[in-house]
Amino acid sequence: MAETDILLESGTNEIEIMEFTIYGELYGINVAKVREIMMSDKVKPIPHAHPSVEGIFKPRDILLTVIDLPHYLTGSATEQQPKDLFIVTNFNKLHIAFRVHSVVGISRISWKDIQKPDDTISRGEEGVATGIAQCGKDLVTILDFEKIVAEIAPETGIQLDEISRLGQRERIDSPILIAEDSILLTKMIEASLKKAGYENLTFKNNGQEAWDYLNEIRNDSDFADKVSLIITDIEMPEMDGHHLTKLVKEDKQLKHIPLVIFSSMINQELMIKGKQLGANEQLSKPEIGHLVEVIDHLLERR
Repeated sequence: MAETDILLESGTNEIEIMEFTIYGELYGINVAKVREIMMSDKVKPIPHAHPSVEGIFKPRDILLTVIDLPHYLTGSATEQQPKDLFIVTNFNKLHIAFRVHSVVGISRISWKDIQKPDDTISRGEEGVATGIAQCGKDLVTILDFEKIVAEIAPETGIQLDEISRLGQRERIDSPILIAEDSILLTKMIEASLKKAGYENLTFKNNGQEAWDYLNEIRNDSDFADKVSLIITDIEMPEMDGHHLTKLVKEDKQLKHIPLVIFSSMINQELMIKGKQLGANEQLSKPEIGHLVEVIDHLLERR
């Protein structure tokens, strides 16, 4: 059995980080978001685009938007070099290429080796460093690529209008536990669910905090009134959403709680993994309207 098969089956709380450089600094991206690495090529500029958008590029069958990551991170004009690379990504159902200077390699580490940067680094909601990873002797800054894209093109993010289209809704008291590490997405999910009538929400910054919370309240006489459904992201420091799913669904007391994986990384391979781990539903961000419909369905079924 291949090592990837073991990971696929068991949810071992590990991540593969692709390390790359921009002006000599090490940054990282989850390998699960990467389709391929390409040599940089001529890009067709688009008028009135965001300053960090170079333009469009069609190497084969898919039209790619190219984001100048050195420009985005520094705010300065980029001197493009012949050896620059494009990291071609797929998340949030978008295909985007990011210009970088070099790719160093891939490291497999535990999510426990990734720490959330404090406010002095992350600047709270404005920060683009989603975590600091210890890869061997090096510290690698994991970038929040979803936030970068949402800032450049807000229409690709969560849209409250999707909730409005669901029509008039009543207040629903069912308690929902949500594990999400992004400050920006936490605010957007909270606003969306409250607009949909779900006001009894408990947010935790990662899978470990959510698991600790479940263990704190599991013996409470009113446990059923504290968690009726769990929503989890996949990518989170300390404990990822797949490992949280595994722990919940292997627990005799907790396994009956409906669990929804809500992530930017829902592809075929990860859908298989989530299903094997016992997730009741898996949805791709930013489909917030669909998420509300799934919550409605799972709670009605209970």
